[in-house]
Amino acid sequence: RMDQALLLVRNELPAPGLNLAARSGSCHQCLYQFLAFVPPSNESLRKAGTASVMVDTQHPLTLLLNSSVGDRDLCKIQYHFGEFGNYSLVVKTLSTSNQTVSCDLIINEGPINSYLPILFAFLVYMGILALLIAGRLLMKIDPVRNWVYKKLNPRATDRMINSELGSPNTTDSINCDPAPQSWSSGSRQRLRSLDTFRGLSLVIMVFVNYGGGKYWFFKHESWNGKLHFPSALFSRFVFIMGTSIALALGSMLRWGSSKWKVLRKIIWRSFVLILLGIVVVNPNYCLGPLSWDNLRIPGVLQRLGFTYLVVAALELLFTRADSGTWEGRFPALQDILPYWPQWIFILMLETIWLCLTFLLPVPDCPRGYLGPGGIGDFGKYPNCTGGAAGYIDRLLLGEKHMYQHPSSGVIYQSTMPYDPEGILGTINSIVMAFLGLQWLYKLYFLLQGVISAILTKCSKEEGFIPINKNLWSISYVTTMSCFAFILLLLIYYLVDVKKWWSGAPFLYPGMNSILVYIGHQVFANYFPFKWKMQDSQSHAEHLIQNLTATTLWVIISYILYRKKIFWKI
Repeated sequence: RMDQALLLVRNELPAPGLNLAARSGSCHQCLYQFLAFVPPSNESLRKAGTASVMVDTQHPLTLLLNSSVGDRDLCKIQYHFGEFGNYSLVVKTLSTSNQTVSCDLIINEGPINSYLPILFAFLVYMGILALLIAGRLLMKIDPVRNWVYKKLNPRATDRMINSELGSPNTTDSINCDPAPQSWSSGSRQRLRSLDTFRGLSLVIMVFVNYGGGKYWFFKHESWNGKLHFPSALFSRFVFIMGTSIALALGSMLRWGSSKWKVLRKIIWRSFVLILLGIVVVNPNYCLGPLSWDNLRIPGVLQRLGFTYLVVAALELLFTRADSGTWEGRFPALQDILPYWPQWIFILMLETIWLCLTFLLPVPDCPRGYLGPGGIGDFGKYPNCTGGAAGYIDRLLLGEKHMYQHPSSGVIYQSTMPYDPEGILGTINSIVMAFLGLQWLYKLYFLLQGVISAILTKCSKEEGFIPINKNLWSISYVTTMSCFAFILLLLIYYLVDVKKWWSGAPFLYPGMNSILVYIGHQVFANYFPFKWKMQDSQSHAEHLIQNLTATTLWVIISYILYRKKIFWKI
């Protein structure tokens, strides 16, 4: 199967037989998992005992062979198997006098290169991009532009050329900007970089949610994690939501809207987001018609809605329509002092998170536990997935109202329900949205990087508070905010300052983000976003299907942009 290799173990040792166990390199402090019993060799027939097993190829494995009697370790091998490879592990005695055992790994059939489809897809998209850029440059040449317009609509072009308007070379005769003139004039105050940033994150999220070609690195980290695409996507949405709140509230108040009117709009938008998350994109539809018995209460849109409610209401409470640049004796503190009530509230929230996470007693679990449970921590705490965060959700929501298949179940084999959008993590999503709001006031992102380095000790597993997307740990928040700040600053410079990039094609889904997000969830199993594949064990076919579906949503958002159709809540 996909992400697997075949391993044939050949035992040339006499009785007793051997036990083969394995441990994934991505599983921190995990127990070895039994794979197979390898029978002893038959000396009379001179026939070795054999056993065949499928081994994982996503991460390096540590294989352990020991005697079935006495648990004496014979050999330990660390190896990263290749997908669809065929391997043999030969166990034999080198010296009968001192019972020295050798374990030799042999490649019978080499693995395939499953990453070639990614390279091919990258080249195809780069080719399309090159053609679009070349076409845009050619359209800036007057003879080429006039010839294209004449071919597309010869009568209109002739009338324009022969009319009293004059030559098509004048600036008013032909508008080369594909966007309608009325939209251009109406969007001058809008930061295109925000929509581009949001659209970039959304496009990657759609691709990942559709399967990401079934590649392991396009899946969420099992627990404490490396900073790859899936781990950063949701956090970018939360960050950019905070930035948008600052712009939107300031604009509405400057235009004369009362705070009560704005508050009603905030409450309504939050309610709609939460309702859409519970009713429309609830993952428990796969279990049949929704009922209260198995309704998942937390979720992505639910967290976005509640985070928006808190951060927007907090900003509305203390903001002023005529607020200007703060001037005082301490310019370095200009990001904090004008907003000290908000900062006090956020620090209080973070104190609550820290106290609940590290001080709340959890039955049968060590205080302050941040692990995945299951076979992690050498199997000592199998039912402690998420520590206090998981316990609070199970206590307040109930196990049936939580996400039933957390990412920790893949590697750590945890069996307890755990919701990555649970109650306790929502506190830190509020903190992150507030940091996104502060982006406009030049909050020093380097400080966030320093905090992350201290909390994690610059390691994956050994820090005080590891980076963890499932827990939404504070180190995850500061790290993702730092990276989001840098990315948004770069896009802002390219799109809004220098205008070297229009933001396309990510601008279009970014301006219709709610529609694209809900649409890609609702129509995920419908043609042309999904179809029956010839080989379901092929990364190439999955990649083609997932890229096609993602591209279609970009095209749909572009058509809606051209028709000026935007779904706003």
